[in-house]
Amino acid sequence: MKNVTLASVVATIGLGAAFAFLAFGPRSAKPRTGRSSPARAGAAQQTSGASTGLGGVGPVVHGTPDDPLRDPREVHLQHVRQLTFGGQNAEAYFSPDGRRLIFQSTRPPYDCDQMFIMNVDGSDVHLVSTGHGRTTCGFFYPDEKHILYASTHEANPACPARPDYSKGYVWGVYSSYRIYYATDAGKILKDLTPWKGYNAEATISEDSKKIVFTSSRGGDLDIYTMNLDGSGVRQLTHELGYDGGPAFSPDGKWIVYRAHHPKAADEKARYKALLANDLVSPLEMDLYEMHADGSRKRQITQLAGASFAPAFYPDGAHIIFSSNFQAPTTSEFELYAVDRDGSAREQITFTGGFNAFPMFSPDGRKLAFISNRNARAPHEINVFIADWVP
Repeated sequence: MKNVTLASVVATIGLGAAFAFLAFGPRSAKPRTGRSSPARAGAAQQTSGASTGLGGVGPVVHGTPDDPLRDPREVHLQHVRQLTFGGQNAEAYFSPDGRRLIFQSTRPPYDCDQMFIMNVDGSDVHLVSTGHGRTTCGFFYPDEKHILYASTHEANPACPARPDYSKGYVWGVYSSYRIYYATDAGKILKDLTPWKGYNAEATISEDSKKIVFTSSRGGDLDIYTMNLDGSGVRQLTHELGYDGGPAFSPDGKWIVYRAHHPKAADEKARYKALLANDLVSPLEMDLYEMHADGSRKRQITQLAGASFAPAFYPDGAHIIFSSNFQAPTTSEFELYAVDRDGSAREQITFTGGFNAFPMFSPDGRKLAFISNRNARAPHEINVFIADWVP
């Protein structure tokens, strides 16, 4: 994706939370380690002349006859399968039984992201949001009969306006986002965040006790927890800057997230001015972790560009995430893994394209992620699933 900017990526997939995207925020640029490597050069060769950027068709992967969508260097993946075909699809997260995925997608007849559920084989794709506004960051409740997701539909049935990029690359953190509790058939039962400000990027702990999410209710973009019914809200981060995309460890004791905390006076002033207009500039972010009560915060990565969409391995000792540190400011994102102290970094995907939003199945045997590998049209991003090889 050498000729495509990070701005075009986020604009294309509408990174709303996760950033979860959807909770998509980049990482802070620290030591510049993003030099070309043999792995990156090899990834470029995979394209066979095709553009790897989101402005062109996706990178061509020269796999094997029995695994054509897996680059041979992707040793932790096996039997890579494409589940969606066309449109912009993102943030696919497993149900607790591992049989379904909830994801956001822009596809006809919708002009911006709506929430869908499908089986893990790609069958029975159906809409579970209202079809109005923009949605992001869906997640299953432990009972598998209910879901949560963020949406702007209550404020306006139309898609929110895209940010004005004349201000530089900025991302809209719409204050009209609310997090809703709904049935898995799509009936909204409750607004979990009935307060003013951006509310999105929610996930639920595996012990079924807490929801963790990002909100601007306190005047900054911070991470909060609340009970499954929306009660017991607690603020966990307080440092100025964008803290987002949180996810619990398997034992529920830790939270991994991405953040950027401006240091210089002019950088702080710009951050505050943008946030006052529901905007951020998410070009730099690193990974952090903290205890589930907000204590013991620690920075995990110090990489150039943007690192986001972190998730714990099933063993809780490692973290998988997406980053463009090898090609900062571009949309060339690969999946990587690190130990929780930031050591032993390992590259997981090698397509030379856009790969993000990894999530392990509850039994740890599969990995869902999004990628533009095998894309047939510009700006196409699809959901993939693979068997995980430890």
